[in-house]
Amino acid sequence: MKQRLEKVEERIATAAERAGRKRSEITLVAVTKKFPAEVMREAYGLGLRVFGENYVQEFESKYPALADLKDAEFHLIGHLQSNKSNKAAELFQVIQTVDSAKLARRLNETGRQLEVMLEVKLSPEQAKSGAAPEELPGLIQAVGACSNLRLLGLMTMPPWSEDPELSRPYFRRLRELAERHGLPELSMGMSNDFEAAIEEGATCVRVGTALFGKRKKV
Repeated sequence: MKQRLEKVEERIATAAERAGRKRSEITLVAVTKKFPAEVMREAYGLGLRVFGENYVQEFESKYPALADLKDAEFHLIGHLQSNKSNKAAELFQVIQTVDSAKLARRLNETGRQLEVMLEVKLSPEQAKSGAAPEELPGLIQAVGACSNLRLLGLMTMPPWSEDPELSRPYFRRLRELAERHGLPELSMGMSNDFEAAIEEGATCVRVGTALFGKRKKV
């Protein structure tokens, strides 16, 4: 894992330099879905502090073994059903996948202070979640009315491809939307395409396979 982390850090630094950006502008989110708590603890021991999980229920089962990692930050990066808002608000500091005013209100009603991002659906794929770009003004307004939520920015997930250049137009579109709405943070880019995301302005890259290897099929 140490060697993989060093390689990922090298890739981030090189992409940032190419884009005329500082490494410190980019948060590395270690995506740990399907990996056990002991792998997360090993990653923490190597200096990783921000972890991304896709499923509330899965992370709930791991959390007791991680609760003592006081400066670790946990982000929900998978789709959140509004009926799991309470549990999500207990477990995560950041919800990256708010895609409706209803979900924002549910999270606000938990009474917990949360940072949130709005997930934008830029891909025609049916399986992808997210708000349509034209829904953003209303969604931004809805989050603004929620006193317990702090809006950071936007996130998206383009169609998976081995060619990072195919992801680039989606990253560019998200950056344009964020600029239009005055939002500073952009969560985009994964193991296969995060250099292109950094070149297009990502402030947060979500990396799993490049750090931990392939997930075992369950």
